[in-house]
Amino acid sequence: MPASRHVTLCYSPRTRAVGTLALLEALDADYDLHVLDMKRGEQRQAPYLAINPMGKVPAVLHNGTLVTEQVAVFIYLADLYPEAGLTPALDDPQRGAYLRWIAFYGSCFEPGIVDRAQQNPPAPPGMSPYGDFDTMLRTLTDQLEKGPYLLGERMTAADILWGIALYWTTGFQLVPLLPVIKAYIERVNAHPAVVRARARDAEILAQQQCE
Repeated sequence: MPASRHVTLCYSPRTRAVGTLALLEALDADYDLHVLDMKRGEQRQAPYLAINPMGKVPAVLHNGTLVTEQVAVFIYLADLYPEAGLTPALDDPQRGAYLRWIAFYGSCFEPGIVDRAQQNPPAPPGMSPYGDFDTMLRTLTDQLEKGPYLLGERMTAADILWGIALYWTTGFQLVPLLPVIKAYIERVNAHPAVVRARARDAEILAQQQCE
C-alpha cells in the first residue's frame, strides 16, 4: 500500500471517533492512532491544541493536512480508498444522494440532537438548521424504510456514520427506537469492521482506566 495513503486518526474512546475507526477498518486503510485521554483533559492541552485548536476528535492527519469535522473526515477517507467500494465515484448517479445523507447528518441531525439533549426550546423553523425535530427524523426514517441501506442495496460510508450515531442516540433515548431504526442499527453494527472497532475502543478504554 502506498505510504501516501497512510493516515493518523486522533482518537479517544467512547467518542464520535469510534465511527471513524470503524470506517478505517472497513476501508482496510493504512492507519495509526494518536490516542487521547479525555478524562485527563489531554484534548485541551497544548500538544493536541497544536494539532487541532478546537480540541475535538475525530481528527485525521494525512500528508501534512489536517482534516476535522466528522462529515469531512468520512468523505475524505472514503475517497482516499475508493477501491473499498464505500463511496460512489464522482460520475456515479448515486454520488449526490450519498453526499446528501452524509451532509444531512452534520447539518440537520446533530443540531437537532444537541437541542433535544439540552432541552432547548425549538427555534422558529425559519431559523433552525433542521426545521423541526419530528420532520427531520421522519425524513431520515422515510429513507431507511426503502432500505436496507441509505442508498438501497449498497452499503456506503454514510451507513457507518449513521449506524453508529443512531446506536448512541437511541441508547441515550434521544431518538426513539422505532422498528426501522432498530433493524438498521443491528444491520450496520453487525458489520465486521464495526465489531472490530468497538472491540478496540473497549480495549483502549480499559487501558486508560487502569493507568
